Amino acid sequence: MVKKQAGPPIAGIPAAVLSNQVRAPETFTDGLPLPKMIVFDLDYTLWPFWVDTHVTPPLKAKDNGTKSTDRWGESFAFYPDVPSILLAAKALPQGPLLLGTASRTQAPDLAHTLLKQLHLPPLPVAHSVANDASSSTSSLTVNGAASPTKSPTKSTFSSGSSSAPTPFTSPKRALDVFDYMQIFPGDKKRHFEKIQKQSGVAYEEMLFFDDESRNRNVEQLGVTMWLVRDGVTRSEVDNGVRDWRRRKGLEV
Repeated sequence: MVKKQAGPPIAGIPAAVLSNQVRAPETFTDGLPLPKMIVFDLDYTLWPFWVDTHVTPPLKAKDNGTKSTDRWGESFAFYPDVPSILLAAKALPQGPLLLGTASRTQAPDLAHTLLKQLHLPPLPVAHSVANDASSSTSSLTVNGAASPTKSPTKSTFSSGSSSAPTPFTSPKRALDVFDYMQIFPGDKKRHFEKIQKQSGVAYEEMLFFDDESRNRNVEQLGVTMWLVRDGVTRSEVDNGVRDWRRRKGLEV
């Protein structure tokens, strides 16, 4: 399952605003290099459950997409820091990071449905960005309708568009911030082989967050993996980015 980048733009967010209002990881705004792509596992990495054993379909979005409930009324949502991390990754002043998923769940369709139902909140700086959008020289792109109030058919962020930037002023499906998605049972090396073939990004430019040590075998390909102990947090992202830098000799 893959989504490729394409489309029109939203304005990049200044580093100070990303840190203070969007609450981005420190490494996103410290001026040092970042990997070209960050890839996340799903279960116990982006959300605190196994989607193939804890969730019983059908799912229904609740509370403006901040959570979903299943057949028995159980609620499912991201770990608390995840929405701001995903938003920040796509609103960097220097341009958006590529994002991917690599999950070996036995219920890929259910995981996909959950990613469609869970939404990321609007950027808290949307109004100030909207006021400055016409004069902004740094922008990101979002593939969707010209009006920010309409739901895009595909909502992937990318760079390189010359059209006028627009702010991210309405909730966005979590699904739409991921550029490359591989969700199927099996060895995670297969997931990364597919992601690399589709994206063209070198393995050494990928950072992977996962909660299972067995998936460190992706490092045989050149990927940097950071093991998370209790879900993705801003500090875990910072630790992973710093480890990636150390391995490339970029940490100062």
